[in-house]
Amino acid sequence: MPKKILIAEDSPTMRSLIVSTMATMDDYSFVEAANGFEALRILPREKVDLVITDINMPDINGLELVSFIKNHPNYKDTPLFIISTEGSERDREKGLKLGADAYLVKPFSPDELQTLVRQYLG
Repeated sequence: MPKKILIAEDSPTMRSLIVSTMATMDDYSFVEAANGFEALRILPREKVDLVITDINMPDINGLELVSFIKNHPNYKDTPLFIISTEGSERDREKGLKLGADAYLVKPFSPDELQTLVRQYLG
């Protein structure tokens, strides 16, 4: 059974880049959301094994999404990565403090993302 990864990112180009970065790895399927609101609608319908989110998105931003997921009993143990252009130490600390398991800054290293996915999903 492939592991399912939810990607919440408002840029279609960045979503494609994230998917193509992991498409070479075995046994992963992807669900894409154009914003945090869409991601919240997908969560109850799809059993996801990992969430990857941007921070700057319309409607519900990535930090709000992280906070919701990590405070919800059904999703709190789901690994969650932030990939964002917000690269300051303050932004990184805020994301990790809310419960993100990893924080990558755009442009991110494909190898680093693949390593993190393997680390959390095996």
